[in-house]
Amino acid sequence: MTIHQNLIAGEWVGSDATKNINPSNTGDVVGEYARGSVEDTKAAIAAAKAAFPSWSRSGILERHAILRKTADEILARRDEIGRLLSREEGKTLAEGIGETVRAGQIFDFFAGECLRLAGELLPSVRPNIGVEITREPVGVVGVITPWNFPIAIPAWKIAPALCYGNTVVFKPAELVPGCSWAIVDILVRAGLPKGVLNLVMGKGSVVGQTMLDSPDVHAVTFTGSTGTGKRVATASVEHNRKYQLEMGGKNPFVVLDDADLNVAVEAAVNSAFFSTGQRCTASSRIIVTEAIHDRFVAAAGERLKSVVIDDALKAGTHIGPVVDETQLKQDTDYIEIGRQEGAKLAFGGELLKRDTPGFYLQPALFTEATNDMRISREEIFGPVAAVIRVKDYEEALAVANDTPFGLSSGIATTSLKHATHFKRNAEAGMVMVNLPTAGVDFHVPFGGRKGSSYGSREQGKNANEFYTTIKTAYTLA
Repeated sequence: MTIHQNLIAGEWVGSDATKNINPSNTGDVVGEYARGSVEDTKAAIAAAKAAFPSWSRSGILERHAILRKTADEILARRDEIGRLLSREEGKTLAEGIGETVRAGQIFDFFAGECLRLAGELLPSVRPNIGVEITREPVGVVGVITPWNFPIAIPAWKIAPALCYGNTVVFKPAELVPGCSWAIVDILVRAGLPKGVLNLVMGKGSVVGQTMLDSPDVHAVTFTGSTGTGKRVATASVEHNRKYQLEMGGKNPFVVLDDADLNVAVEAAVNSAFFSTGQRCTASSRIIVTEAIHDRFVAAAGERLKSVVIDDALKAGTHIGPVVDETQLKQDTDYIEIGRQEGAKLAFGGELLKRDTPGFYLQPALFTEATNDMRISREEIFGPVAAVIRVKDYEEALAVANDTPFGLSSGIATTSLKHATHFKRNAEAGMVMVNLPTAGVDFHVPFGGRKGSSYGSREQGKNANEFYTTIKTAYTLA
């Protein structure tokens, strides 16, 4: 099997390799991908540093053309790349193709942003002096991405970094290197100059740590666990570099007595269990008021009975497998913790067998949970959710906000009063009304507050806040 190599200074470089395994069928090897070393990472950083002066001063039309070609190829190959994504991560084929389309749309958006770069001309308070305010690229950007969105998250970090004239050292999650390798290959063939984008696949303790230790990495954008995010922050403060963190979530979904039951159940089930619950925006706390509680639980259980858990590539599958054995153990451990804490496992939570060996888990729905239980406080990152009964809207809002996280928050209600109040008072970066907590557009800001995020927002025009630095220049007329 051909080894997919790292890209350093415009050259594909070989090294030790690791196998990429399909979680729907553990006998299926998706590919072999290089495992970078400390030396590989240092070489990639040096290449990015050397390429920065030229790329940072490149013409906006050149950047536009490269990002637009990249978008066009990703979209043209959506079925192929979407299938690769589903094989390596375990999302259903429909989700894999949808995420691939989103990546193409992101590159297309930032191709346009290349042509919309703007500054300000202001008069000084002093006579005959002009003030020019511009944005300039930060420098070498370290990009560290997770396994749950193998192409969309790399896209929404790499595309703006390149758009604004930065160079990149990219470390994808070790579990899902396939889609990352594919978009880097596309960018290279789209005409990206040597050294502007460098791909180093491998262990976070090796590749990621080397990036964090380097004074030549001027900014780091990270999506992943809270623990690793704190290490990124500590290392970045030491080097006085910019850093951007997207970390955990324990997102609430509130169901009020006046909610449309069908809308509430569909949004809650989608929020909690689709994509196998492996989304930072997934809702694992379902907060339900008393009068609708029993009807909601019964309807949610019936809805879950119709959900098909199977091979991600199989037609008719709604939920694929858990991404790997380690994550599966974490999920089942939390199911046992929930039982021990006194919550009632109302549905699911069983390991499943299918035609192919894989990490299949039936979605688990707990009832009689309280907000102080571990299953209500800690991020599980799997298809496990807990229903918390509350008296009224005021208690629901208080419970929703009682969390160290603050990424996404949702509510099901037909009350304009409650919807409006919730949008204003939910302590989260993103709020959904009668919609799943997961699922955001590619052209608007993404991010949270409290323990979920640090730094400026990702995506959309707001991305320039992280990938650029402001310069103020004065000129005597």
